[in-house]
Amino acid sequence: MRDLTWKKLSSSYVFNDRWFKARADSCQFPDGRIIEPYYIVEVPDWCNTVVITEDEKMILVRQYRYPVNQTTLELPGGIMEKGETPLSAAKREMEEETGYTSQDIQFLMKLAPNPALHDNTAYFFLARNAVPTVSKNLDPYEDLDILFFTKQEVLALLKENKIQHGVQVGPLYQALFQLGWLCDAI
Repeated sequence: MRDLTWKKLSSSYVFNDRWFKARADSCQFPDGRIIEPYYIVEVPDWCNTVVITEDEKMILVRQYRYPVNQTTLELPGGIMEKGETPLSAAKREMEEETGYTSQDIQFLMKLAPNPALHDNTAYFFLARNAVPTVSKNLDPYEDLDILFFTKQEVLALLKENKIQHGVQVGPLYQALFQLGWLCDAI
């Protein structure tokens, strides 16, 4: 197979702050063609966790998302802090957003949320037998509710297209497959 890798010739920031960075790169294709500017959005890596309680309910967070002007249902999670591993970030975010912890957490997958524009990675985990251990400890600009759904309710949410965070849907199906919840839906 031929090498499709581009060569970066130059790079400069067109916007740069704590949460959002945008660069304009000059890139060369393997055949010598040049594309410029090629814009890259640098955003932090994040993690999400499919949280299943001891009584087999899934925890989803409900929050308002300003860019799409919608209140959404999503997996608990958030941005990884500098030096933090994906697993430790997943545990921290699960505890902060839900007040639940689990001793049974497994890695599901990692994805490139938008590889044409963004340079980040999203990590996904499955936490089983989660139990309430602490109070929620939300970040200053988080405002969310935690909701509990049975297996049948989760399957209905997916069937009715009620989970809108596109990057989370694939890992959610992977978790349902591993939990055996999809077999019952067929």
